[in-house]
Amino acid sequence: MTLQLGEIAPDFTVESTEGTVSFHEWLGDSWAVLFSHPADYTPVCTTELGAFAKRKDEFDKRGAKLIGVSVDPLTSHAGWAKDIETTQGASLNYPLLADENRLVAELYGMIHPKADPKLTVRTVFIIDPDKKIRLTLTYPPSTGRNVDEILRVIDSLQLTGKHKVATPVDWQNGEDVIIVPSVSDEEAKERFPEGWDEQTSYLRVVRQPK
Repeated sequence: MTLQLGEIAPDFTVESTEGTVSFHEWLGDSWAVLFSHPADYTPVCTTELGAFAKRKDEFDKRGAKLIGVSVDPLTSHAGWAKDIETTQGASLNYPLLADENRLVAELYGMIHPKADPKLTVRTVFIIDPDKKIRLTLTYPPSTGRNVDEILRVIDSLQLTGKHKVATPVDWQNGEDVIIVPSVSDEEAKERFPEGWDEQTSYLRVVRQPK
């Protein structure tokens, strides 16, 4: 069964490039970005792991931990990590799970038999400090992910979790947001005393709360 938003992310204990990871314990009170890779020593994956490594500090600022998944063994990860550093100019600085038994791949539905029965597809799960799944993305093996989009979604989730707002299409951190329909005009006046642009009764645009 496909994991759905709001469900508790399944726990697991698997070896990684940074030792044994018991997922819920490792997560603690942080956010997490859990992402799978079709296989070691593949070109698109190599660029992705390097990109995440280069921008790890941006995830750190948001209180979000990175953790990768591959069904290849630790011995393979070790050699591949050298290629990542050589070709991408960044060394692996977050755990990469060695999911040889496909425990994580099966728990999180990362194997799509009609796409490839042996490899994981490119999945992304954003998980909050309550261990709940807040976003899922699935890419085909041939398409690399967009790190900017993943950071953008974390910004949106963290902002909308604190304030009764939603973020519009193509929103970037610092831009105007939308007051959610469940907030009455009376409550909105208290929450947003500077006022808002009422484009319709249900589309009320307001400056992003600090």
